[in-house]
Amino acid sequence: MSLVSSPEDLDRYDAIVIGAGPGGRAAAKALVKAGRRVAMVESELVGGECPYWACIPSKALLRPGEARAADRRVAGLQAGRIAWPEVVDYRDYMNSGLDDSGKVAAAQEMGIEVLRGRGRIQARGRVSVDGRELHAQSIVIATGTTPAIPPLHGLDGVSYWTNRQATSLREVPASTIVLGGGPVGVELAQMLRRFGSQVTLLHSERWLLDREHRSIGTLLAELLEGEGIKVATDAQAVSVAASQENSEQVSLRMADGEEVLAQRLVIATGRQPRVADLGLQEAGVQVGERGIEVDERCRAAEGIWAVGDVTGVAPFTHVASYQGRVAAADILGEQACADYRAIPRVVFGDPEVACVGLVPAEDHEGLLIAQADLSESDRTETYGCGLRGHLGLVADPKRRILLGAWSIGPLSSEWIHQAALAVKAQIPLAVLADSVMQFPTFSELFGTLARELHSQTSPPGV
Repeated sequence: MSLVSSPEDLDRYDAIVIGAGPGGRAAAKALVKAGRRVAMVESELVGGECPYWACIPSKALLRPGEARAADRRVAGLQAGRIAWPEVVDYRDYMNSGLDDSGKVAAAQEMGIEVLRGRGRIQARGRVSVDGRELHAQSIVIATGTTPAIPPLHGLDGVSYWTNRQATSLREVPASTIVLGGGPVGVELAQMLRRFGSQVTLLHSERWLLDREHRSIGTLLAELLEGEGIKVATDAQAVSVAASQENSEQVSLRMADGEEVLAQRLVIATGRQPRVADLGLQEAGVQVGERGIEVDERCRAAEGIWAVGDVTGVAPFTHVASYQGRVAAADILGEQACADYRAIPRVVFGDPEVACVGLVPAEDHEGLLIAQADLSESDRTETYGCGLRGHLGLVADPKRRILLGAWSIGPLSSEWIHQAALAVKAQIPLAVLADSVMQFPTFSELFGTLARELHSQTSPPGV
């Protein structure tokens, strides 16, 4: 009689999670805590994009420039200097030096088996990892996204950065072209400019952050240009090549014939789901334009769930973690349905941009929209000099509830959450209008606009 478990027993799990980013880790943790045997497969770093190349290093790199700019806005303070070597050291601390051993150890300590390699679904309940076949009742796909590289003529012949190279930089380029005016492009453009690079920010749409209300992108462009960033919208790039005059520069040709030169080109034109060679078609998993199609329980097919950016629902770490918890709950037989009505979305530039719920690109018939400038809050002048920004609320005039909100201003990422709660809980405008906000805070603007919207939706005499 053998005292050693057979390979077949060792390769059987209750659940296999393909991808160890925020969504995959959240699902794996919840399942292990419930007593399930879980394998988590990762081909790169355990933790995913966020802690190594995205959220964490980008915010760490944005903070020094933000603090220095804040010095200039506060009466009596003198602007400090930025010590680049120390910034790099702190960035390396924040991204763990691109070493995931700590996260691997933490996962293993919880009871999650971490497997290195690329996972592929072979059939229902079967996953191969570099030739090793695993079996499980439940499979969770959490493979994330990769940069969406535009079909730009000549791009294969030049060196360029994506977010990974930009947040891992050791030396600041003298000049930079940032292609893409979405959240990543805006953050990287401001970060590089504040470290001394001459930055040109090019966006193909009519305004920056074009998925949000036009007032945000319009003001943001003005503020970035005030810092010395050249911003161009409705800008169509057609080709790129190495500069003939300077071998250390790239030349970007625009549709109108203009040539833009810079030492470094940064591609920030969006993300695409990482779905290649996962065996999805064979497993009956449907992939749409945005990513893997899932239902409200994050189910992608019989016995298969998908969570995080690969679903294309909302490309945020907090959404990935949320979906991971929803999928795990469904696997465990619990009642769980994802609700995306009140997901905060933030651009961590200076000023911050925060949105939640329904935010139309432009004013929309059938919706009530109210806006207030930061100057209407006493908190603004106590916080700094010359601050610009505003808050906007979107309401349903028939149901008399808040549908969405946006803000651009200091710490918007923090004070957007009362709007998020109001949208999630469908709190009546009457209740919001009767709420008392602390003085002096930016949140007072929320109360002001709630009262304005309430007055517009209330019958005469109420």
